[in-house]
Amino acid sequence: MAQSNTSQPSGGGRLLNTFLNRPVKDHGSGWSSLWDLGESDLWDRGKASPALVDIVEQQTELLNPFTADGKRKKALVPGCGRGYDVVMLALHGFEAYGLEISDTAVKEAEKYASTELAKPSAYHFGTEQRPSSTPGSVTFFQGDFFTSQWDFKGGIDETTKFDVVYDYTFLCALHPEQRKKWVASMARVTKSGGLLICLEFPLYKDPKLPGPPWGLKGVHWNLLAEGGDGVITGEVGEDGKEKKPATAEIGDFRRSLYVKPARSYEVAKGTDMVSVYARK
Repeated sequence: MAQSNTSQPSGGGRLLNTFLNRPVKDHGSGWSSLWDLGESDLWDRGKASPALVDIVEQQTELLNPFTADGKRKKALVPGCGRGYDVVMLALHGFEAYGLEISDTAVKEAEKYASTELAKPSAYHFGTEQRPSSTPGSVTFFQGDFFTSQWDFKGGIDETTKFDVVYDYTFLCALHPEQRKKWVASMARVTKSGGLLICLEFPLYKDPKLPGPPWGLKGVHWNLLAEGGDGVITGEVGEDGKEKKPATAEIGDFRRSLYVKPARSYEVAKGTDMVSVYARK
């Protein structure tokens, strides 16, 4: 388990070997130890996700940071790492929250946020030089996403449901055995009608190969829409669905958007997709 903006292949064997013979139940401590040892360079991309920046700025009706009565919507990034995406969402008007299993990562994220909120870097924005609204707040929690035992603050507690939740490299950092827990936790924290945004990566990697990162082609659709276990055995089409007899969409989410991002991290090899799922 990992609660960081994690799992890029640049770490190669160093990252794989950390988890190769570690029991799945101890994966969380493995990610924490990597943070404590200063090994976050194995996955850290150093900036907010360009694909998320674009989807937030271009899909303004879908991702309006304000409710009809003018209140700020709440956005959560589980496994937020240094908080790049959390800060970006706040700069675009959301009340933004980041969750990390590592206390070291939370401290790093708080330090990063204090600097960036005062003087934002250009990578937080796409076509806009600066958002039209004033920034929202930023809050980081330490805790295990699979439980409600978080270091709550800022008026958030175990009953809070979020309007927007974002996943980039959280799911691909998890062993396949933990995928059902991932979708159950996503359903728990996303409000009815709320949105789960996924930057689906890595789609070029065979799902049968070991991770992290674990290949995810077809996994999001199976987990979120079909209510499956996220283990893909057959061929997956361009729509991200496994080529098999049609099954009822009985999962907790329905897909609202599925697009190839014009911009993403270089490591994606031009294959990743952005999916937006609405909580039923």
